[in-house]
Amino acid sequence: MTGKREGIKGIRGIRLLRKDWMAAVLFLAPSLIGFSVFYLIPFATGLLYSFQDNTIDGTFVGPDNYQAVLSSGSFSKAAANTLLFTGVSVPLIIALSLCFAHLLNRRLFIRNWLQTAFVLPMVVPVASIVMMWQILFDWNGTLNAWLQHLHMGRIDWMKSEWSMVVLVVVYIWKNIGYNIILFLAGLQSIPKDYYETADIEGASGLHKWLHITWVYLTPTMFFVVLMSIINSFKVFRETYLIAGDYPHDRIYMLQHYMNNMFMSLDVQKLTAAATLMVAGILLFASVMLMMERRFRSFME
Repeated sequence: MTGKREGIKGIRGIRLLRKDWMAAVLFLAPSLIGFSVFYLIPFATGLLYSFQDNTIDGTFVGPDNYQAVLSSGSFSKAAANTLLFTGVSVPLIIALSLCFAHLLNRRLFIRNWLQTAFVLPMVVPVASIVMMWQILFDWNGTLNAWLQHLHMGRIDWMKSEWSMVVLVVVYIWKNIGYNIILFLAGLQSIPKDYYETADIEGASGLHKWLHITWVYLTPTMFFVVLMSIINSFKVFRETYLIAGDYPHDRIYMLQHYMNNMFMSLDVQKLTAAATLMVAGILLFASVMLMMERRFRSFME
């Protein structure tokens, strides 16, 4: 009798799991269908095109399109500029957002105003952002008017080496609020008891930051770094609207290269370049996630 009861319970458990699985599939179906139609299927189709010589009745050419892209001077310039932009802007935005998160984690009488000021750029439309920065950095813009008032020479900001600096500033201004929110949530999730114990033991501020704040903020740091790198690849909209199809060589990014390939209907090189960029992002994301898992297992 006991064996029969256990068998009946096992069958009921399997039925309940099936019902739960079916309910989960039904709830996830709209999102899965949308993701497949708008992301997964187009990416798989582009991956297929990258190994063909034509999009219509094309023949398999192997890695020829990838070799053509890698040997292209335009692609090399775009990749170098993209890596330079990411390597400069991401550490800056991480450092600044972490400092401002520490500032907002304290009791300040202007705390609400600062929070609004940092979050506001996230909800401002891109067109408004572009118009504001065009007014600021144009040859006859506000910044050059200030320089002329100070008896200094004007700078053609978007057609000189300064264009990369402008792009970094725009990226930080647009995305710093998101990072501050994440860091602030991480700081507020650290138990206050640890700091009180450290104060009783006479620990210095630097010791508390290194052995408490930094340790418990590291998982958030991994996520913020990963999201900052992904967001750095989305700066094309602002750059394209400010500088156009063919900007200064310093801010000619991978997205410009792919956009120009699209305009010339060179879909094979476009898809090959897009696949290489996605592969690079996935490789870096995998390394970051592996480091996070190792850190978490080390802390446990």
